[in-house]
Amino acid sequence: MDIYSSIKISQLAEEDRPREKLLLKGKSALTDAELIAILIGSGTPSVSAVDLSKYILAEANYDLRALAKMSIQDLKKFKGIGEAKAISIIAAMELGRRRKDSEPVAKPTITCSQEIYDLMRPELLDEQVEHFYLILLNRGNRVIKKHLVSQGGTAGTIVDTKIVFKIALEYLAQSIILIHNHPSGNATPSEQDKRLTHRLVKVGRELDLPVLDHVIFTDSGYFSFADDGIL
Repeated sequence: MDIYSSIKISQLAEEDRPREKLLLKGKSALTDAELIAILIGSGTPSVSAVDLSKYILAEANYDLRALAKMSIQDLKKFKGIGEAKAISIIAAMELGRRRKDSEPVAKPTITCSQEIYDLMRPELLDEQVEHFYLILLNRGNRVIKKHLVSQGGTAGTIVDTKIVFKIALEYLAQSIILIHNHPSGNATPSEQDKRLTHRLVKVGRELDLPVLDHVIFTDSGYFSFADDGIL
């Protein structure tokens, strides 16, 4: 029998209630004060951790952004908050800030060859050797990832068909776009480019993982196999 299932939160010591409430009802059930109480662990002989947390929040006008601006010395002004507890609160606020900063940016949706070219400019502009990339797409043609497959010299790079589709399958891509640069500035596809494209398109059809385009990138423009009708 689960020990927690037989215990009512009201029966617990006040210091333990936020922790057990989280276990029983989940983190979203806790108030801000209860979450802070878990951070500081204990209050004083006369004030519980939850009530102490309420006092701190009241001083910050119940605004977590204002709380995040408090210094260690600001927090130590509250009776029952020493340096260690103040550091715990500040560390938690900083983790929250970093999480917000690291939230993923919405991935672009590819609808035309110009968007492919623009997407790859940061990676391929001014490059002096050839790079071969995959753009991995989900079912809605939204970009999952830009993935470097290989890089070589000024005249070419080796591309292994097995590696291309291994990467696509690992990321559960629904379709892929091929793109590589010509450092020479000439966007015209070589015979080798055409053979490679046709081979990858054929394998993609067999795997139900279509190749939507192959774009040859130069600093001044591009060539699209799809636009030219030779995909």
